[in-house]
Amino acid sequence: MIDTVDSPYIHTATSDNFNQVVIENSHKGPVLVNFWSKKAGPCVRQYPILDQIIHQYNGLLLLVNIDTETEISITKDYGIASVPTLKLYRDGEVHETCHGYQSESEIVKTIEQYIVRDSDKIIVQAIQLYANGGIKDAYELLTNGIIGDPENPRLPLAICKLLKHEKRYDEAISLLESLPLNIKDYYEIKPFHSLVSFLVQMDESKNIDSLLNQLKFSPDNLEVKKQLSIHYVISRQYDQALVTINEIMHAQQNYNNSYPKKALLDLFTMLGENHPLVGQYRSSLRRYTH
Repeated sequence: MIDTVDSPYIHTATSDNFNQVVIENSHKGPVLVNFWSKKAGPCVRQYPILDQIIHQYNGLLLLVNIDTETEISITKDYGIASVPTLKLYRDGEVHETCHGYQSESEIVKTIEQYIVRDSDKIIVQAIQLYANGGIKDAYELLTNGIIGDPENPRLPLAICKLLKHEKRYDEAISLLESLPLNIKDYYEIKPFHSLVSFLVQMDESKNIDSLLNQLKFSPDNLEVKKQLSIHYVISRQYDQALVTINEIMHAQQNYNNSYPKKALLDLFTMLGENHPLVGQYRSSLRRYTH
């Protein structure tokens, strides 16, 4: 039975220990949460598959079972309407959700990109090379790593982060946009792409104070407001950024090739669906785009 399995890789969560067992552990590695019920045949049939997969990864992935019959508050909080439901947590957030019975191949496909791979060691080596001045060698090492393991999304992401460090934003965006769809879907790549999309448009000769001063004399200057919103994003003043983007959208919805809409979508991607600011400002996007 699920609740009697004795394994260091399988745990049971309750409302009392959910944060410790799921959230805290997800900062160390991926955690697969299995919302299940003894009364549901698909849950019982799926569990041996989960058990086998978890032990194949030998500690690189944790399985946490939550009995929806007894843990009613957690089930309600996460909107679990049917079982089995699988949710994959990484870095404290849900990145994948699967409803209903899943085959072994479907489960492996869902979790594989979050599992630490042997080729991840290349990233550590490349960063050390780069820090010691071996910039060309670092890029070459990462490129060869991609050839050897094209399924590891963290390798091209590492190259893009180095390009960002060098302010080669256009090159970073070109590489990100050339990635295969399955790599583009990696949870770190989309928000990184959105961040670089702001950086490539930023006027680095300006700062927030100088832009605010310009607005005193030209309060309707949308280009100044655009730059101000970008600087707010980069300085992580997201609430001010959203206010400013909303002002631009209200003044001219399609300004600068629909910058307000694109900026909102990029910022929503950076913040994540569960961020309170996203819920607060999503209505603005609907209001001006429908």
